Amino acid sequence: MSRPVTLRTVQGKAECLACFSVMRELRPHLNDANAFARQVQRQAGQGYRLLAAWRGDRVVALAGYRLQENTLYGRFVYIDDLIALPDEQRGGLGQLLIDAVRAHAISTGHAYLVLDTALGNALAQRFYYRQGLLARGMHFVQPLSEEAA
Repeated sequence: MSRPVTLRTVQGKAECLACFSVMRELRPHLNDANAFARQVQRQAGQGYRLLAAWRGDRVVALAGYRLQENTLYGRFVYIDDLIALPDEQRGGLGQLLIDAVRAHAISTGHAYLVLDTALGNALAQRFYYRQGLLARGMHFVQPLSEEAA
């Protein structure tokens, strides 16, 4: 029988390092655990939060999100990152994380939940529709430096 899952907001470098292998499933271009921890800590200064699903002392899924405000949505939560380890996918962790982020956003007066996914990621799109999210636009990007390309 699997151990139960506990959700916790990531605090400090040691917990960031524990999240690195899970985040690499989603962001394979990340290749340095310490650089990742520093980046998460920098982003935290800009409102980024990393919510981890722990099974015992092992991180098995993550949701990285920001509480924001703009003229399009007003106050909203933006999910930057949502990933579960391959052996944990289809076990309800994505829904658990989205539900937790959604509940936090509602409790703090945010009106929308927003995220992006790749146009070719049909499995994720079906999952997001099941979670009550609807497609409302396209996301456009232009690299502004060689390392961004």
